[in-house]
Amino acid sequence: MKNFVVKTIANAGALAVAVWLLDRITLTGDSTGRKAGTLLIVALLFGLVNSVVKPVVQVLTFPLFVLTLGLVTLVVNALMLLLTSWLAGVLDLSFHVEGFWTAVVGGLIVSVVSWALNVVLPDED
Repeated sequence: MKNFVVKTIANAGALAVAVWLLDRITLTGDSTGRKAGTLLIVALLFGLVNSVVKPVVQVLTFPLFVLTLGLVTLVVNALMLLLTSWLAGVLDLSFHVEGFWTAVVGGLIVSVVSWALNVVLPDED
């Protein structure tokens, strides 16, 4: 359970960095607390998408992973971020990613920052 909380906090921090760096990834809200709550819910959604949908997409696109030496990972991460944005819209959350290329750069930022935060934050191991 502790590992789940740490990963969710890392995802929320990584998403916050992407929102901060990219103008076309937006998070709106009345107050900072509301934005933080929305960011945590979006981080949970992002974690759910990455744990359920991403493995299926990776299996289906395995030949592309081999052919591109793993560079298609950027596209898969972008698609997961776009799916999270769409789900946030369906759930009436104020998080939106505008455009595929923004999602590619945002996915790269989220991956790097999430990795760095997971290295720094405590883990069960």
